[in-house]
Amino acid sequence: MNNMDVILHIERLVLDGITLSVRERAVLGTAVTTELTRLIHEGGLPASLPASGIVPSIPAGAIQLGNDNSPARLGQQIAQAVYGGNGR
Repeated sequence: MNNMDVILHIERLVLDGITLSVRERAVLGTAVTTELTRLIHEGGLPASLPASGIVPSIPAGAIQLGNDNSPARLGQQIAQAVYGGNGR
């Protein structure tokens, strides 16, 4: 992929039915940002995004909790659901 600067800011992440400690929330947030940035670098942005790339919300598909419910793994799954559900 060509070189592209990505600045990703997630203001709020809403998770229903999941309780995390402050430390776990920080790990999860970092994992979401890291994985989503990686996916954008590798696959690009969908054409459906406005030129600025600024959107008020992005719906994500469902994720399946498995044996590895660590905050880091959960963050990766969330990022993949957001990326996959964003016009792809």
